[in-house]
Amino acid sequence: MKPKGWHSRGYLPHFDSPETIQFLTFRLVDSLPAEAIERLRLQSESPSDAERDALLDACSGACWLKDPAIAQIVEDALLHFDGQRYRLVAWTIMPNHVHVVIELLSEHQL
Repeated sequence: MKPKGWHSRGYLPHFDSPETIQFLTFRLVDSLPAEAIERLRLQSESPSDAERDALLDACSGACWLKDPAIAQIVEDALLHFDGQRYRLVAWTIMPNHVHVVIELLSEHQL
């Protein structure tokens, strides 16, 4: 497949390129309380990365990833295609979200 470059799926912009190192954050569904999501949505300006990070770091929700067995499942999933579809540069598994730095390999897309 041909890389898409800059594109949007209706909310945040994405950049798809095989020569770009990507920083990804994904989170558990309950990691941000509904009132925090609504507050961020109503802001006239886009929230800063620091503001979003502070909300995630408050460890709201069930924090399933603090369970070592569940965190291991996530780590195993990240490592599964390391060296095949992407090079896993760095990662950290927090109690309610995950940060990953990857470099895509060959024609694979994010």
